Amino acid sequence: MNKIFFCPDGETEAVGFFVLEETRIGGVSYLLVTESEEDEAEAYILKDLSADGEAEAKYEFVEDEQELEAVSRIFTELLEDVEIEL
Repeated sequence: MNKIFFCPDGETEAVGFFVLEETRIGGVSYLLVTESEEDEAEAYILKDLSADGEAEAKYEFVEDEQELEAVSRIFTELLEDVEIEL
């Protein structure tokens, strides 16, 4: 599993996440990430907000209920052995 690091706005220390899966919906990239490789770990869906050609990607946590539900259904289909609870 790949581990990526993000530096939240206003912070100086990076936060690491393991990437479980990634997908692209309607031209927008999404990542399903977790802080731990352990079973029953809490997962988050991140949305790529960066423009094409930007040197650094900019992600934010998906918080909109409808978007979260739609994207989580896609990730559930992609990861047959993973159950995502909202």
